[in-house]
Amino acid sequence: MALSGMTGFGRADGARGAWTWTVEARSVNGRSLEPRFRGPAGFDQLDRAARDAAQARFQRGQLTINLTAKRTEAAGAARVNLELLERFLSLGAPYVAAGRASPPSLDGLLSLRGVIEAAEEMDDAEARAEVEAAMAASIAAALDALKAARSAEGAALAPVLGGLIDRIEALVADAETEAASQPAIVKERFARKIAELLADRAGLDERIVQEAAVMAVKVDVREELDRLTSHIVAARGLLAGEGVSGRRLDFLTQEFMREANTLCSKSATTALTAIGLELKATIDQFREQVQNVE
Repeated sequence: MALSGMTGFGRADGARGAWTWTVEARSVNGRSLEPRFRGPAGFDQLDRAARDAAQARFQRGQLTINLTAKRTEAAGAARVNLELLERFLSLGAPYVAAGRASPPSLDGLLSLRGVIEAAEEMDDAEARAEVEAAMAASIAAALDALKAARSAEGAALAPVLGGLIDRIEALVADAETEAASQPAIVKERFARKIAELLADRAGLDERIVQEAAVMAVKVDVREELDRLTSHIVAARGLLAGEGVSGRRLDFLTQEFMREANTLCSKSATTALTAIGLELKATIDQFREQVQNVE
């Protein structure tokens, strides 16, 4: 499976018998898979179908699946809610008697909310099952469209991430070149400092070499550079490999940053520090993009 993103949108429309509906599926970044379903009253059982369909297609992301539905034909006879109508009449009677309001008209009363009720007849079990099955198919279609959108995002992310890895590799190479001069620079600095402090350097040359060697070990970044190189190889393998890689890329980014921080702390030259800081900035850009990878 190619690289997949975690944001996208999918939609599907459907109809069956007296029902029409629309399913919209959206997803955003998430550390794990969190599907949420919202549907019309009476179709709560579709929640399980929606969650199963999401889990079959995705492993990460916050998903929202909305199903809106309506009946396209009357399902039963209308009736007047006499109790509510009488309540409205009694509430308005004092105002009519006081001349503060006109007597209500019939059409005005019937237009009040709740006075006219549509007594929907329930679908029979077989018809309801057919509608639910068709709705579940639309949910699956919307999720397929969402998956296609996330795959398109992943295809767009792949070259961006690859370019950032290339930049990290170039900076590691620059750091390796610059780091090669650190032992000589450390020795020269130490010798100059000693010369400033002591007029007589007799017998100090060997001591300078020893101390400089100790300091050179402390600023040796060979191990950090080797680990950064291995992380680059691992990142390229994940980008080119099959399956979901977002979590592993996220962890690898943390390891990249750990080595870059150590590289900066061991730097003995402004040039190497500058390379290390640019390396950290590039890794941070890589991290931001990885947050979008499933």
